[in-house]
Amino acid sequence: MLDTMTFTKIVGSFCGALLIFLLGKWAAETLYHVGGAHGEEVAVYVIETNEDDAPAEEVAAVNFETMLETADAAKGERVFGKCRACHKLEKGENAAGPYLFNVVGRDVGAAQGFNYSGALSEVADVWTPENLYYFLENPRGWAPGTSMGFAGLSKSDERQDLIAYLATFSE
Repeated sequence: MLDTMTFTKIVGSFCGALLIFLLGKWAAETLYHVGGAHGEEVAVYVIETNEDDAPAEEVAAVNFETMLETADAAKGERVFGKCRACHKLEKGENAAGPYLFNVVGRDVGAAQGFNYSGALSEVADVWTPENLYYFLENPRGWAPGTSMGFAGLSKSDERQDLIAYLATFSE
């Protein structure tokens, strides 16, 4: 039968096991973090990879004068699917981000009714294809402090196609 003494022994054993678990956790964390923050130590043995000898990848230079002529706006429409969650293409219809109608060639921070963070106007004055290209590659790297949470488009072709697609929406 379950009496008071048996119940007390069961609760006491659970508390004892919990205490041992917490003390073990504390000891493990202490041992793991000895000598400062983890990951800041100097490597004891360095493996030579000869990466310095490897030829650097060639990055194709983008000709911004002919970019809109050679890019594929139909492919850019598919790439715009990544932007659709926060941006609209209709003039004056802001969402989480400003509307993108007539964005190519428009002054930075000029979308009516949208409250910009201010970081963009410090970097550029006009959304030229070149400015859009580098902004779309890494928004927070190009304009530190921007409120745009998008990580960016790593592929150059996608950025060029998207800019060509956005250029079709103009007055």
